[in-house]
Amino acid sequence: MSVSDEDIAFVHELFEAVGPISHRKMMGGLSIYSDGQIFAILSSEGRIYLKAKDAFAEALTVEGAEKFEMGDGRGMNYWTLPEAALDDPELAGGWARRALDAL
Repeated sequence: MSVSDEDIAFVHELFEAVGPISHRKMMGGLSIYSDGQIFAILSSEGRIYLKAKDAFAEALTVEGAEKFEMGDGRGMNYWTLPEAALDDPELAGGWARRALDAL
C-alpha cells in the first residue's frame, strides 16, 4: 500500500493542534514534521507512529502502544499512536506535543 492524498489529509487534520506540519513521502510511508523536526511516521500499512524513547516510550506502552518493527524484526524508536487518539485531534495533538518535547 502506498500513502494516498486522503491519508495525507487525515494526518494533517489529526495533528492540526500541533500547528503547521509538513510531510515527506518515504519507503511507501510518510515522515511527519513540525518545524523541520520529525516527530511521527505513517507506515505503508497505514499505522501512525510517534518518535519516542525512555520515559515517553514507557508512557506510550502503558497506553497499549506497539513498537515499530521492520520485516526482519529490528525495531526503531517509534511507537503507535494510542488508539483513542486516532479519531481525536485534540488528544493526538497532545501526544504529538509530548513527542516533540521529548526529542
